[in-house]
Amino acid sequence: MLKELALAFLLLLGVSFIVFAILYAAPGDQLNVLLEGQLPTPEVRAGVREALGVAQSWYGQYFSWLLGVLSGNFGTSIRTGLPVGPELLSVSLNTLYLTLGSMLVTLLIAIPIALYASARGHLVSISWPLTMLGYVISALPVFWLGYIAIYISIHWFNFFPLASLGRQSDVNGWLYTFVPVMVLGLGSGTISEVIRNLREEMTRVMAEDYVRTARAKGASVWRHAFKEGLLIPVTEIIAAKIPFILGGAVIVEQVFNWPGMGRMAWQAAQDRDFSVIMGIALIAATFVRLGSLLQRTICAAVNPQHARE
Repeated sequence: MLKELALAFLLLLGVSFIVFAILYAAPGDQLNVLLEGQLPTPEVRAGVREALGVAQSWYGQYFSWLLGVLSGNFGTSIRTGLPVGPELLSVSLNTLYLTLGSMLVTLLIAIPIALYASARGHLVSISWPLTMLGYVISALPVFWLGYIAIYISIHWFNFFPLASLGRQSDVNGWLYTFVPVMVLGLGSGTISEVIRNLREEMTRVMAEDYVRTARAKGASVWRHAFKEGLLIPVTEIIAAKIPFILGGAVIVEQVFNWPGMGRMAWQAAQDRDFSVIMGIALIAATFVRLGSLLQRTICAAVNPQHARE
């Protein structure tokens, strides 16, 4: 675990350096956006550049930002003038809620289909249509699915799902969070992968000698096959799909006006708000790495010998 944490620190350091280098190499700078439409004197422009740290060398700017992050200061947004840290904490929690909810929706749909297909056979009359339905859902573009969900919400249920997070005062307030979560869960492209991989793993595990022995003794087959046939494959797939789910969250947050990291990153990219972009990139990389660490931890708990190897 200490080794994995050290690798995670180096990974985050590398991600921050690469993202900063890309931002620095891009044309224009923060000053052009901040003073857009104004005609300040050269002295004013020089003062603003010094206040923003633009006057420093690129590596000086990076190390100044890095030292600030290590001390808990993510900088100040040039758009709002507010500290980036508290705002990032708020939107990252909203994005975490959206992504975790979408993962739950994906698993609730994919796992029963995969288990039924592995137990009854892929060519059974009900199993095949369910599997194909999972593939069709995963092929739907998430932005198209979002607009379809908005249309259905308006014309069928008479409510408009474009709202801020958690409008509890409304009678149907839970729908404002349920609809985006459902759209990301269905349109992230994860359902088909969970069905395919889980079906194959469960079919393989059910043919293992220890499962056959358990069946012959009258013991619970599913209890013996749970760890290797279900828990490990699901965690591996989810850990591998976290970057794609975060990418889909950017689109869903734009479509549904969801106050999360994706929407904030989109606005920050337009404003060239470097501090916000760097903070979001760091948090997104942390989410991805935490997913990988969770998967490795579960694998180590299930099979310690394999983890040591």
